[in-house]
Amino acid sequence: MTSLDFSAQPPRLSDAEREFALELLRDAAVRGRVSQDTFEGRAELILKAQRPDELHAVLYDLRPLKEAPPARENVLVRVVGGMAALRAKLRRAWRTEELPELQLPASGPYALSIGRAPGSVLRLTDHTVSRAHAQVRFTGSGWTLRDLGSSNGTWVNDRRITGSVPVRPGDRVRFGQVGFRLTSP
Repeated sequence: MTSLDFSAQPPRLSDAEREFALELLRDAAVRGRVSQDTFEGRAELILKAQRPDELHAVLYDLRPLKEAPPARENVLVRVVGGMAALRAKLRRAWRTEELPELQLPASGPYALSIGRAPGSVLRLTDHTVSRAHAQVRFTGSGWTLRDLGSSNGTWVNDRRITGSVPVRPGDRVRFGQVGFRLTSP
């Protein structure tokens, strides 16, 4: 595998995005917002979709209806939501320290290739990692991480990336479901 730069492509759909779309469609069917025939046709389109814009075209009119909760429920919902957010932040902070370290490459002409392919410098055998998933490269001003059109995405600090983005020691990266904390060389 070569370390040539690839042009940025829109991200492919992850299994989680596809599952969310199917759940939204199921909810619309349960509420009587779509017929059985419409449900079947749209479910097939969701399963065939390759890009987020294709999902949007299938679901544009099915966004959940927002119903205003009574005032007392509003306070309760905010309190429970705040507790859930705190729990999620604590869990994320705890997992950050548990992540294995991935040492950023020293300066040089070649990129660190990441993927399931046998020629990858960092070979990850997890089924959520694409064969040619990503590359890390040192540039004169720092490091860049490039997603190579992976199926389940490359994530930096819990945000999905496309193309190249700058990274630095301490960032949390994820290739599919395999996560690391970046360290300096």
